[in-house]
Amino acid sequence: MIDSTIREPLYRELERWQAAGRVARLWLRDDDAIEPTAALDHLLSETKSYGIPVTLAVIPASTGEALAARLADDAHVSVAVHGWAHHNHAKPDEKKQELGGARLEETILGELYEGFLKLQGLYPTRFLAMLVPPWNRIDKALVPKLPALGFESLSIYGRVEREGPLAIINTHVDLMDWHGTRGGRQAAELIGEVVAELQDRFEGRNEPIGVLGHHLVHDAAAWDFLAELFEATSGHPAVEWISAAALVQDQMSTT
Repeated sequence: MIDSTIREPLYRELERWQAAGRVARLWLRDDDAIEPTAALDHLLSETKSYGIPVTLAVIPASTGEALAARLADDAHVSVAVHGWAHHNHAKPDEKKQELGGARLEETILGELYEGFLKLQGLYPTRFLAMLVPPWNRIDKALVPKLPALGFESLSIYGRVEREGPLAIINTHVDLMDWHGTRGGRQAAELIGEVVAELQDRFEGRNEPIGVLGHHLVHDAAAWDFLAELFEATSGHPAVEWISAAALVQDQMSTT
């Protein structure tokens, strides 16, 4: 349980939204799903209990029928395409990247199309035509080619700065401390980020707030924060947890 003094800024900010009659939109993306695991069961149980829609970014090359069977009855889950194999093709001195670099464009696009078709076949009712690039990186030159493969949306990390042929539904608050402990980040830091994003939206930025998880590597700190966030926001009159599919539809209808 997170200390009440750490939680207080979030509750105060939500009270401000409620007093103004405003509703903040949040969405949840979780990356690197491959197969059924105890960690996945934990994520699905928590999200289902609180009524939180979740988009799983599934690695096509490594997944199959087992995960599809596990998700068959979870109506609150959608599935996005997480690259192809989540393999790093960058040079040793470059940031990790699968979708770009020195690789042939036709090779990358061929893999993405194969991944698209595979997940579309495995998840006829759960599939979302969204690309989630591994490590949240993709060469800009590839983006205009994605609609021809069937993609309707793209999700990376950070604020939306680009316009183009795809709906852009990004994440903004990453639970994991990738450059330090590689466990869950401190609750005070995460709550501070959520509050900062809420304040930014209150001032007029029209973009949903995306929370990013990686269930396979969550530790107690990451799970505790998610539970606290869900407890504070689920059913709150100033918050709507919305599915990625609804966000894509909304963005496409206004462009």
